[in-house]
Amino acid sequence: MKQKILTAISTIMLFVPWTILPLRSFDWALESPAAEIMIYSYAAFMIFSGIFSILAYAKGRVKSKLMQVCAAINSMYAVGAIAIICMTIPGFVNG
Repeated sequence: MKQKILTAISTIMLFVPWTILPLRSFDWALESPAAEIMIYSYAAFMIFSGIFSILAYAKGRVKSKLMQVCAAINSMYAVGAIAIICMTIPGFVNG
């Protein structure tokens, strides 16, 4: 039962980052403070979901095919989110 719950959570986490697309269609979401907060929030969630999926796969011993796909995709999301955060670091340093 625990394995099915972990797989379901990881599967749901696959689709959450795509919810930024409809949100970005609003004018308020494109303005500076809101846009930055949204991007950093989604990046943090993507990093968390990548770590969660990897830990559920490795430590939770959930070895189903769906979990393998979830771990791979969420890991790619996490790497992309880390890259996005690293690209914004010079903006923080330079002001």
